[in-house]
Amino acid sequence: MNKYFVKVEVKLKPLVLDPQGKAVSSALNNLGYDEVTSTRIGKLIELNIEGDSEEKVKEAVTEMCNKLLANTVIEDFSIHITEEINA
Repeated sequence: MNKYFVKVEVKLKPLVLDPQGKAVSSALNNLGYDEVTSTRIGKLIELNIEGDSEEKVKEAVTEMCNKLLANTVIEDFSIHITEEINA
């Protein structure tokens, strides 16, 4: 069994309003960063997970996202398996 390090990025879908991103964008403009035209806020989830293969780990993490980690009605997610650590 191998150990994997997985990063899951969860972001609001493009057509969903992002009030937190709007507030950050406004605050950056108020601080003088006028070059910032828009901001979107998301979340990063890091997992250490064991599995037989990268494919099986990705399947399991996709299931986790659909059940708990992301609200798939308003959010998209992407899974990045960044390194494999042999047990």
